Amino acid sequence: MATPNLSQGIRVAIYARVSTKDKRQDTENQLAQLRDFAGKQHWTVHREFVDHESGGKSERVEFQEMFTDASQGKFDLLLFWALDRLSREGVLETLQHLNRLTSHGVGFRSFTEQYFDSCGIFKEAVIAIMATLAKQERVRLSERTKAGLAIARLKGHRIGRPRLKVNPCEIARLQAQGLSQRAIGRMLGISDGSVRRMASAPA
Repeated sequence: MATPNLSQGIRVAIYARVSTKDKRQDTENQLAQLRDFAGKQHWTVHREFVDHESGGKSERVEFQEMFTDASQGKFDLLLFWALDRLSREGVLETLQHLNRLTSHGVGFRSFTEQYFDSCGIFKEAVIAIMATLAKQERVRLSERTKAGLAIARLKGHRIGRPRLKVNPCEIARLQAQGLSQRAIGRMLGISDGSVRRMASAPA
């Protein structure tokens, strides 16, 4: 979907965030500058979304509400003070957030970083760089996971879910009590199929 034409009066949502760990920060400082900037552009402020928690996770109440409003077409542009105020989850996750906004037809703009502007001249270059960094991040994560699994195997650790030790006699005893395979599976923490196989296995 196309991003909005900023030459027209548009609806803007403001997002501000500070971490509860940093007592020296206050979202009001961000909000004051963002309100002033929006006013000078003659933009209508739909709503201000403010979180007081870490940007290292996306399960932020106001952050999620902002995306809900974006999906419902309630505003045209998201304005934030800096990209790290929007997210500090890493390049891959941040790029996914920006793409999610774009998929809803919502633009984005950083107040302090002019190159983070979905309608600016640097948009394609910035997104391309972020996509490249995100790809490298995925590769690094994959390599670290593979390395971790290899080390675990060398140390003799079993990879994957541990096998449950269930005595077939216990299954036979429960069946004799009239319990169904599904009920037995729930009691022993195994699937119906496992109950069936173990019950039909020769003694």
